[in-house]
Amino acid sequence: MQVFHTESKIIITCNKRLSPYLQQEVEALGFKPTRVFQTGVELMGTVTDTIALNLNLRCASQVLYLLKSFTAADPKQLYDELVQIEWEEYIDFSGYFSVTSNVNNEHILTPLFANVKVKDAIVDRIKDKKGIRPNSGADANKTVVSLYWQDDKADIYLDTSGETLAKHSYRKIPGKAPMLEALATSTIMATNWDRNSTFINPMCGSGTLAIEAALLATDKHPGLFRMNYGFMHLMGYDEQEFFTERRKLKDKAKKAVDFKIIATDISDDAIDIARKNANTAGVEHLIEFYVCDFEETEVPEGGGVIMFNPEYGERLGVHTKLEITYKRMGDFLKKKCLGYRGYVFTGNPDLAKKIGLKAARRIEFYNGKLDCRLFEYELYEGTKRQPKETE
Repeated sequence: MQVFHTESKIIITCNKRLSPYLQQEVEALGFKPTRVFQTGVELMGTVTDTIALNLNLRCASQVLYLLKSFTAADPKQLYDELVQIEWEEYIDFSGYFSVTSNVNNEHILTPLFANVKVKDAIVDRIKDKKGIRPNSGADANKTVVSLYWQDDKADIYLDTSGETLAKHSYRKIPGKAPMLEALATSTIMATNWDRNSTFINPMCGSGTLAIEAALLATDKHPGLFRMNYGFMHLMGYDEQEFFTERRKLKDKAKKAVDFKIIATDISDDAIDIARKNANTAGVEHLIEFYVCDFEETEVPEGGGVIMFNPEYGERLGVHTKLEITYKRMGDFLKKKCLGYRGYVFTGNPDLAKKIGLKAARRIEFYNGKLDCRLFEYELYEGTKRQPKETE
């Protein structure tokens, strides 16, 4: 089908504040973004290009391929424009599709109404050309069509991802208040960890940070954990393109590292869940798991990164108790982690003050709708002061 070989605008979406890290990934794959914005990256490419993007990207949510841009002041004009698109060339009449939308139009009170208009146009067009109505619904596991409609400007996309890329498909047991995989990867990238030195994750919970660190260190990409994408359900799909790209991922993935990745938690259940998730991701053998209070976490010599994602009082924990925990975290970093760079991810700036260390950086993120910061602490051995130069 022509879209597999025809260049058009591609929008790669991500959660708010993750686009700098998504841009790094896109450029590392050899693509040149034409625009970077708060929730995504734009570039030019074909649907075949989206195969590599879907399999490689860690920080992305969806990879959208533009079919058509047009003007539509109201739902009737939207339908009239959409029914002209050759949907029978993209969607098998015996297949299944779903519709998603992002709409800000005075005539639309709910996105569901816009979704219905898109669905009606697609179904009517295919029925007119093929005599059979394709099935449609809410599941995103087959062909997915995405509408972006702001005022009277509309874009219609093929969502080549289907289910979100932000979940990396290995975490079968989430644990309590887990960090989204795409966010976890982005926070690790923000530390500028060299992926070749010790990575320590006390209070690891379900293990997402330690697992993502192991995946980064071994150059193992999310595409190895998933066998279904939106592009697979478009007419003209050549499965050989997918398996060729997947083979590249397998061939470059390393099986071992020569440094330690350590994950600890005081909860036996948390460590059990973390181990199982790491096993599904194929990195359990790379991570040393221990049940202990975070203050008892092993800190090998040689430096590296130590990263906390503690509770911060919005969804879990009691605030007064957390104040004590944050102070203990600061003491642990000061006393046991010299020579490392310490990081604390939190959505509570008041609790962050209890750490008692001056942050070298405060990197902005969102965890869902919560405004969060990744605090960086440079834990110098000895003094940071430089001796005065003599005359």
